[in-house]
Amino acid sequence: MPRHEKAKAKAAGKKHRGRRDYVSEEEHVQTSGEVVDRTLNALHILGNQSFVLSPFYEHFSRWLANLRDVLSEFESSPIISVDDQFVKEYLQTLLNVELQLEKRHREEVSRDENIKKISENRTLLERIEQEYVAKTKETEARKDREINHLSRNADALRKELDHIAQMKTGIFRGVSKKTKAQKEAEATQKLNSAQRDLESVKQHIAAEQEQLRTEYERRKQSVIQQIRDLQKVTESQELDRSIEDRQAACESLANVVNALLKRKNEELAEKQKKE
Repeated sequence: MPRHEKAKAKAAGKKHRGRRDYVSEEEHVQTSGEVVDRTLNALHILGNQSFVLSPFYEHFSRWLANLRDVLSEFESSPIISVDDQFVKEYLQTLLNVELQLEKRHREEVSRDENIKKISENRTLLERIEQEYVAKTKETEARKDREINHLSRNADALRKELDHIAQMKTGIFRGVSKKTKAQKEAEATQKLNSAQRDLESVKQHIAAEQEQLRTEYERRKQSVIQQIRDLQKVTESQELDRSIEDRQAACESLANVVNALLKRKNEELAEKQKKE
């Protein structure tokens, strides 16, 4: 056979095979079962999709768009006849998961705010510590000044009392017993008063120091508890909690699809029974 005739025959053969393949592809029509299986498989994949990197809410819009595409493809299939109940149930499920994801979005945004609050509370904790140390030093210094002053005064009065006690009385001494006794009584009274003042100052400053310590502990523990609470919240937000909502939504939608298929099968069986 001449070369040009062989080429023509080869081209005709390819064209004929291509037509057979095309006809074969056209002849394959998806069954309702295949459409349902493909839809359920897509829902399973979407329901188990996890978002590794935060912020997780940046993935929500794309995930919802993919979910709507799966349902739209199922609903628009020429071999699937959806009913009002199906539309109502799947739209309600979509609305529910959208609301849940909006809530997760707000929680994630609040995480950044909580991290800022933790930092602010740690700064506050340092300031509380510094204020307590400064006030403690100030109180100690005042305590030392006042006690030293009163102690010196008491020591002076004690020496004065000792001096009076050693005074000798008599006509030739210039001091009578009565005068000595009077001086001793006055000196003793002054010494007792000075000692009471000293003890009062010690008790007052001790009470002031205790009040200062109590207030410091109260403020410190309050801030520490706030930091712990905020840390607990932020730690829980480090993981993608939306997967629970998305899994539940996809499982619910799978049930909606299966319920539709069951209703259609029951309708078909009833129709065949009547025929």
